[in-house]
Amino acid sequence: MGQNTEELTPTPADIEATRSNLTRDIDELTDKVSPARVMDRRKQAAKGRIGSVRDKVMGSASHAGDRLSGSTSSATGSVADGATGALDTIESRTQGNPLAAGLVAFGAGMLISALIPASEKESQAAQKLTEVAKEQGQPLVDEAKSVGQDLAGDLKQSAADSAQQLKSTAQESAQHVKEEGQSSAQNVKDEATPS
Repeated sequence: MGQNTEELTPTPADIEATRSNLTRDIDELTDKVSPARVMDRRKQAAKGRIGSVRDKVMGSASHAGDRLSGSTSSATGSVADGATGALDTIESRTQGNPLAAGLVAFGAGMLISALIPASEKESQAAQKLTEVAKEQGQPLVDEAKSVGQDLAGDLKQSAADSAQQLKSTAQESAQHVKEEGQSSAQNVKDEATPS
């Protein structure tokens, strides 16, 4: 049941092993949470995903290169045969889905361009483009406002006319119902009175 103090006291070898394990664990933890290492791992993962998508859509570049070199070496040595083999290789590689490949390339380009800060010339060009767009677009905005106000006025007048017409029709209908009611009442009264 009881242990003596010699069994509970660690030996220098135990202390050194524990210290070594702790150092290794701390180094691994530091490496795992280091921002530079995290970014590096994410970049590598993104490159791997982009490469695998590219390979699925267009086929691997090494396969295309193998076909190209095979077609040129097996050719009779003429330039025409080499060009024909290269065209065949390009054609077979683009039969996958070139639209998807273009979209992937466009997306990768947009991602990369978003990560690169704009140069001074690009910023100035964007500012000038914005100013020109505002200058050219302002007359269109003014015209649209004018047309919108005209339409609103026409709609308001049309609604007022419709309301007036509805009111007039309702009054005429009420008058007609009243006259019919009086006529019916008179008929009932006449029939009820003995002659």
